[in-house]
Amino acid sequence: MNISSFILPILIILLFIYSYAKKVPIFSKFVEGAEKALKLVYDIFPYVVGIFIAVSLFRVSGLSSALSKFMQPITSFFGIPSELTEFIAVRPLSGSGSLALLESIYKTYGADSYIARCASVIMGSSETIFYVTAVYFSGTKVKKLKGAIPIALTASLSGTLIACLLCRIM
Repeated sequence: MNISSFILPILIILLFIYSYAKKVPIFSKFVEGAEKALKLVYDIFPYVVGIFIAVSLFRVSGLSSALSKFMQPITSFFGIPSELTEFIAVRPLSGSGSLALLESIYKTYGADSYIARCASVIMGSSETIFYVTAVYFSGTKVKKLKGAIPIALTASLSGTLIACLLCRIM
């Protein structure tokens, strides 16, 4: 048996012991936290639904394909495989959409190919920017994003360039 299967139960037992020692009412605190979590879900739900609808429309309308065709000369100039343009366009919008594209890349080019390695590093080193900003900024009641999205997109593009460069070198 692996020791990692005992970590979570041990942490829970330690939490109960600590709470008992500090005389914290565990169940009432749990209910209080669950209540706050439900309120947060209620507050951010419209933003999450909006992002899911926007992502679906982006892919179904063909805008994702058109954007990837438009980006192809730019990505090729920077040494990013043209096969990754749609993946790069979808990644900031949708985690599940980019995961589906990653799976398609694996099936088409093989998991050990240069294209698949680049896509894997991009997937692991980037984030679904619009989803994250919708969820986190709505949870904090911040409405003026100012430079958050452009900075995040610039960082994601930089990470993509570096990912492909590193995959080419290694």
